[in-house]
Amino acid sequence: MVFALPYSSLSNQHYMKRILPFLLLPLILALQCKKTDKTAATTTGSTVDLQVSVLASGLHHPWEILWGPDNFIWMTEREGRVSRVNPTNGSITPLITIPDVVAQGEGGLLGMVLHPDFSSTAQVFVVYNYTSSSGYREKVVRYSYDGTTLVNPITILSGINASTIHNGSRLLIIDHKLYISTGDAANSSNSQSTTSLNGKLLRVNLDGTIPGDNPLPGNPYWTYGHRNAQGMVFANNRIYISEHGPTSDDEINIIEKGKNYGWPMVEGPCNANDEQNHCTLNTDPIKAWTPTIAPCGMDYYNSNQIVQWKNSLLLTTLKNARLYQLKLDANFTGVSSVNEYFVNDYGRLRDLCISPAGTVYISTSNGGHNDKIIAVKAK
Repeated sequence: MVFALPYSSLSNQHYMKRILPFLLLPLILALQCKKTDKTAATTTGSTVDLQVSVLASGLHHPWEILWGPDNFIWMTEREGRVSRVNPTNGSITPLITIPDVVAQGEGGLLGMVLHPDFSSTAQVFVVYNYTSSSGYREKVVRYSYDGTTLVNPITILSGINASTIHNGSRLLIIDHKLYISTGDAANSSNSQSTTSLNGKLLRVNLDGTIPGDNPLPGNPYWTYGHRNAQGMVFANNRIYISEHGPTSDDEINIIEKGKNYGWPMVEGPCNANDEQNHCTLNTDPIKAWTPTIAPCGMDYYNSNQIVQWKNSLLLTTLKNARLYQLKLDANFTGVSSVNEYFVNDYGRLRDLCISPAGTVYISTSNGGHNDKIIAVKAK
């Protein structure tokens, strides 16, 4: 097992790695302003102009939006509400306000995923923060959808440490296994301990039991060494995760079973002197940002509608308030180019989903019941 080094042991080089972003920030921002195009970034090959419209408004911290098999957008809002949004006219149909959700700081109702056989097994999985006798915690609950509301809650996993920051948490189902990204809950030592549920990508069966092929018998962890992963998508037979760094090195990672993703000993690529002893345990990101951009929801675009986005990860960001298009290379394991859209047009961007026709829906995260879902499609 790998243990976190105390911060007092950080080298001067690591200190410089933390402080250098602030010294370079004015120059980097100036260069970004010169090269950024809000509507149709320059790419090689064909491009189309984009048509952007507001689909729904008056929302309060929408956290997850996903395209459902019923051709509606399913949405969570952090204070506990689950709704369906009509992508044709933007009308919102509330399904439930989960009574034991406790929203504190960045906590509350977070990720959601639908059962892959939803037409025959109408189950909805959500992850949220609550208060227990042990304090502020996080759990995953499975509901059934009866056509009107969510009923019959069953707890799949509970007791995950929570905080006002660093809670994760996205959900994904692959081959009838549920993947759960958890944050370190503001305690970085959690991430390197395989006995903690925090700072991990967890993997359980849909009934909450532990798969027999997990890295450790009886343990739900799939990967560890994560700080606060708030974006996750399965594409090209790979799991891609977006992850918040501290003052440097926000990351996009490709998940490999059992691997250590470094936090808190390694930030971004393993390239500082005091990180070298941990490089054999760490998996380098395919993309990192310094200064940080606060990456959040992510999806994979492979439609022909917005042709310049084909074979790209689309990433929403909070701090940088823009959509990043990360064009993948031919092997789907690297980022060949990066373009930026909607810079500060809509404020903080939390999540996105993509319709089968290739229209992209993006949710904002500005609070005050002023949040929106915007629709982006080819003109």
